[in-house]
Amino acid sequence: GVVEACLLHMLKRRAAGFLRTDKVAALFTKVGKTCAIAGDVCRKVQELQQQVESRKNQPNGQEPLKRQGSTTSKTPVLTPQAIKHIWVRTALIEKVLDKIVQYIVDNCSKYYEKEALLADPVCGPILASLLVGPCALEYTKLKTADHYWTDPSADELLQRHRIHGAHGRQDSPCKRPALGIRKRHSSGSTSEDRFAASAREYVESLHQNSRTHLLYGKNNVLVQPKDDLEAIPGYLSLHQSADSLTLKWTPNQLMNGTLGDSE
Repeated sequence: GVVEACLLHMLKRRAAGFLRTDKVAALFTKVGKTCAIAGDVCRKVQELQQQVESRKNQPNGQEPLKRQGSTTSKTPVLTPQAIKHIWVRTALIEKVLDKIVQYIVDNCSKYYEKEALLADPVCGPILASLLVGPCALEYTKLKTADHYWTDPSADELLQRHRIHGAHGRQDSPCKRPALGIRKRHSSGSTSEDRFAASAREYVESLHQNSRTHLLYGKNNVLVQPKDDLEAIPGYLSLHQSADSLTLKWTPNQLMNGTLGDSE
């Protein structure tokens, strides 16, 4: 969407097409007449649009029958957002968007007014250069519901803080003590490793899950629960969800699994 806004900034009416509502399509089509790379993108976009239209015309969304032995891939399923930006999206996936924008910048007088962004001698080349990075990526996976779950786990953050803060406090051991968790109903069949893993997963679930984004984590943050009690060091973390910010704090003893008999 941002790239399209840049491409449409002060685009000449003749370049955009007098009767076309999709100005980006008109621009790519016009550029494709003199730029072979843009021409290839135009053909691929037209094929995608035809496949999307054929899918819409199929009753109950059924796939058209393919000839036996055909190696044609399945008709791609494009979201409305992908269809809206199909021209820039296709050029990006094909890794040629930067080359097309650079061609437009080099021939900006044909398509843009003098005050346009791409006609600017500095901003135009900068935009083309910025697109080199995104065009070098492989877009082989779609985003899932937990695509933003990329932050380090609480366990890893704690270990980082122990390494960097080992000289600051002596009550935060560099080595994680053994988890002292006892089973309430005894069957005697489960090993201690399983209890340790379950406790660690529980602690990590407090600080890291697919519904919230971990913004900040800091170990050895002192909290005084009551006036007559000593301050307790713990792990402080800030999380962002869809509609709120949440501040969490967990005692180091619980994080280390050594709470024991303390209240």
